[in-house]
Amino acid sequence: MKRFSIFLLTIIAVIGFSSCEHDDDVVFTAQPDAEGVSFTSAFSANYTLNSAASDNLAERFVWNEVDFGAPTTITYELQGSASQDFSSFDLIGSTSETNLGVTIGQMMSLAADAGLDNDPNTEAPNTGNIYFRVKAYAGNDGGNGLSETSEAAAITVTLPEQGEEEEPVKMNLFLVGNATAAGWDNNNNNTPLFRDSENNIFYYEGKFTAGDFKLLETRGMWQPQWGLSDGNLTNSDILGEDPQSFAVDTEAYYSFTVNTDEMTYSFETYDAADAAVYDKLGLVGAGTTVGWPGDDNPTPDILLTKSSFDPHIWYVEGVELSEDGIKFRANQAWDVNWGGGENFPSGQATGDDIIVSKAGTYNVWFNDLTGRYLFIEQTEE
Repeated sequence: MKRFSIFLLTIIAVIGFSSCEHDDDVVFTAQPDAEGVSFTSAFSANYTLNSAASDNLAERFVWNEVDFGAPTTITYELQGSASQDFSSFDLIGSTSETNLGVTIGQMMSLAADAGLDNDPNTEAPNTGNIYFRVKAYAGNDGGNGLSETSEAAAITVTLPEQGEEEEPVKMNLFLVGNATAAGWDNNNNNTPLFRDSENNIFYYEGKFTAGDFKLLETRGMWQPQWGLSDGNLTNSDILGEDPQSFAVDTEAYYSFTVNTDEMTYSFETYDAADAAVYDKLGLVGAGTTVGWPGDDNPTPDILLTKSSFDPHIWYVEGVELSEDGIKFRANQAWDVNWGGGENFPSGQATGDDIIVSKAGTYNVWFNDLTGRYLFIEQTEE
């Protein structure tokens, strides 16, 4: 019996050794991807580069996924150049993802290399082309020589001449879905998220019902559309299809934050139980058509409409503003009021007057839970 046991163990060991040898014989050989790599995003006809917005995102470049036929890391490099032959180029960045953002400042640097400037007194043009391409390689350092490189994409840019720079139009994000006030209607006075005064960060503290929602960049248009893919923030331009919805399990107040530069978001419950609910909320000031309250005009407020879905969200359309100070206040009195200093057209109340930096006609939104406000010039919609 003892000899049989030893014999059996020997057989098992031989089989195991043979299996290990067989596993070691499996070799994966990386091969070039027959499809190559190319940009899948649609580019604007022209990009206006304003130095005041150099940190803002100019474009998010998106490309297809490369398959080298082996279980290896794929690294993508986005390169920018002043010349189509890429005789010299800047490395914009590297990533394992299939997209990368390019700032206005990075495009301006390439424009300078291309000989463009915004000085009307020089012979140098202020409009021309810069070029981008993406390189995909196996591994992390490109040392194995296996790579694919896209064709160069020509991007037309314009540097506004000195004295002609305009404030760039900033993106907005609007709520849509059965968890929101608008329902699944893309043109139902959809509530916007409140944009940070300096960065591409959007905030919304407010009520959501149980259901789902997404984000739209333009009311009345389903594209571009923001949502999720595998739990990560994304949009339809990146995916090439509609993203998944954000899900809300329970009706409650939530704090929702979106960073479109870093492609991150957070969604957490928000305690609004003790928040005051106001009967009226108005806009006053020298920058409005009604001016400041006085003895001869004690209650001149431009009254905002309270949302029937969330009593802390207020809005009014078609407000004419001039370049001067304005404030929000509750119940046509000064007991509770909000201002924002130099932060226009979006920001959060600090107590100072909001200084209107550009005259125009605006749609106005205000959140009395946080003091965040947003002025959307009507020509933007």
